[in-house]
Amino acid sequence: MLVIFDNDGVLVDSERLANTILAGLLTEAGLPYTFDEAVRDFMGGSMVSMRQKAEARLGRPLPADLEDRYHEQLFAGFEHLRAVPGVREVLDHLDAAGTEYCVASSGTHRRIRTALTTVGFWDRFEGRVFSAEDVTHGKPAPDLFLHAASTLGVKPADCVVVEDSPLGVAAANAAGMKVYGYAAMTDPAKLASATGIFHQMTALPTLLDAA
Repeated sequence: MLVIFDNDGVLVDSERLANTILAGLLTEAGLPYTFDEAVRDFMGGSMVSMRQKAEARLGRPLPADLEDRYHEQLFAGFEHLRAVPGVREVLDHLDAAGTEYCVASSGTHRRIRTALTTVGFWDRFEGRVFSAEDVTHGKPAPDLFLHAASTLGVKPADCVVVEDSPLGVAAANAAGMKVYGYAAMTDPAKLASATGIFHQMTALPTLLDAA
């Protein structure tokens, strides 16, 4: 079995920071957004898909440097980044069981590497990191998860995805993989198509053992 973790909101507690920054930059660009609206519309997606959606709503291009400014503010905030509570114990459990795992995120490789390094997880995932930058179509397309499975030589049916966004759950379903939805910050109803839903990381090892 291969366990595929999303990064933001699943491994690292970065969603609140990221969506606060994004909402502020979009509002500044003339497209008013609150934190909750940013979560609703963009959580789990790539910056490419965010720009496409936002520009369609705005009716004109966003500033060309918006992504650069977003990442500048994000990385500055990563100084205080923490791992999602309980994740370290989940990884220890998988290591003890000899279960293979990786990360597949809509973030850039730089963002994933910076986040995992900050919380002390990089050595646990190095060489098994997959980004939306690696594929043509990001979540909710299945491409990223299928790319991760193919690279590591695992059949989709033998993969279990851990996600916290509706886009990620949809991508896992489209890839033919089991998926468990982490509903710590997400409305469980939006993760209803997942194989199962959990609210605390302490529940995840039992779910994975039964997968």
